[in-house]
Amino acid sequence: MSEAPAVEPAAAHEAWRRPWPLRLVLVLAGLSAFAPLTTDLYLPALPQIARDYGVSAASVQVTLTASVLGIAAGQLLIGPLSDVLGRRRPLVAGLLLYIAASLGCAAAPSVPALDLLRLVQGFAGAAGIVIARAMVRDMYSGLDAGRMYAALSSVMALAPILAPFVGAQLLLVTTWRGVFAVQGAIGLALLAASLVVTHETLAPAQRHPGSLRHTIVIYRELLHHRRFMTFVAGGSLGFACMFAYISASAFVYQSVLGLSPQTYGLLFALNGGGLLAVNLLNARLMRSFPQEHLLQIGVRSLAVGGALIAVAAIAGRDWLLVPLLFLTVSSVGLVMANAVALSMEGERERAGSASALFGMVQFAAGAAVAPLVGLAGASAVPMGIVMALAGAAAVIVLGTLGGPGIRR
Repeated sequence: MSEAPAVEPAAAHEAWRRPWPLRLVLVLAGLSAFAPLTTDLYLPALPQIARDYGVSAASVQVTLTASVLGIAAGQLLIGPLSDVLGRRRPLVAGLLLYIAASLGCAAAPSVPALDLLRLVQGFAGAAGIVIARAMVRDMYSGLDAGRMYAALSSVMALAPILAPFVGAQLLLVTTWRGVFAVQGAIGLALLAASLVVTHETLAPAQRHPGSLRHTIVIYRELLHHRRFMTFVAGGSLGFACMFAYISASAFVYQSVLGLSPQTYGLLFALNGGGLLAVNLLNARLMRSFPQEHLLQIGVRSLAVGGALIAVAAIAGRDWLLVPLLFLTVSSVGLVMANAVALSMEGERERAGSASALFGMVQFAAGAAVAPLVGLAGASAVPMGIVMALAGAAAVIVLGTLGGPGIRR
């Protein structure tokens, strides 16, 4: 692809609509993967952080909640900002802040300080998530957009596969503080790659006036857009299932099943491999089946899987958790790409704001369930119950409001 100027005229903007080179797909996937990078890389270190600070598991899980709240709030602000300023400037600023916050986490003197820095880290990482998704919507629509979201989801699924495994290996040579330093280094690498590979995708003529009132009007319109909000709600409830697993997995695998951090990393990677495989399958299935149907299958699988996990934990059949978690987590591969594509369809003129609102609701749902899974200490029962309830709620929402053909 020929090089384009930082601010493109209309002709150059249309040139971007050709198939993307692999390096651009990888960079955008890396930016989209800021959530698992921020939340998953340090998961094996949660018990170590609790010991070092002398606090409970529930207290340490607040650091996870703080980062997710930051991701949610960051998207809500950065999305509309990117509709006003274009995509590149907010992206670069967010990456620089992410690097600084990650290094701050590595030096945090207390749990409250770590909570605050994790909030800032999540806020900054939101820039990559919301802007990558908006860039796709700037240039693609319909099935093309769906396939691109599926491609990004497939590549970014490598992050939850690799992050806990890499985090566990890092703990062999460093402490949890070193893990946060590595997050800063990854942020630096993504900043360099973004500067070299990405270009501005939102032409000046397509940008919105920058005012608080205009932003509020856009969000109000989106909140009243029935089709959009239906798929946002369904996808966010599916994400809540995934985040219940993410929040509890370190304690379930290490404290309940008695596994080492390294074995936990391998099992987390195995589940991520299942998620990646289903993502790839979803990209093929959407050529033959409506995305609404694939999304329904995904959330139903989450509801059933969560219920079986809760039953197995209550019955004391702890080793059944390993295959059940694999099957349930893999089902998420039918949820997120389809929910994003269906919600973003028709939102080209306000893609940044639409992406931001989706992300805010999604990560707010994740933040809400994170503390719940630790209420019973090191137990898989709350995790299974939360996954079952969130999955069932997604089925109800999509079944009553989100059928094919839904309009405003």
